[in-house]
Amino acid sequence: MVMSAERLIDIGRICVKTMGREAGRKCVIVDIIDKNFVLVTGPKDVSGVKRRRCNIKHLEPTPRKINIPKNASDDEVRSALEKEGILDFMRERVKISL
Repeated sequence: MVMSAERLIDIGRICVKTMGREAGRKCVIVDIIDKNFVLVTGPKDVSGVKRRRCNIKHLEPTPRKINIPKNASDDEVRSALEKEGILDFMRERVKISL
């Protein structure tokens, strides 16, 4: 049974970036642009990921999700992370195995 990536790619989902200079850092999906791209943020001062467009093939979704509105600002994302008590989880880097 193959799980659909579309079900895991939703607003508020915490993911790990697997490609690029931010590989191994965690980010939050704040908007879905189309079937291939999403808008993610760390925020930069929390996990080091700038707000930017990202290909969903370069993300590894985690089971964790926060409750944020579509296009939430970095401040809204930060306060939702604080409320969930997962700021330290977001700051941890993940070792990417190729």
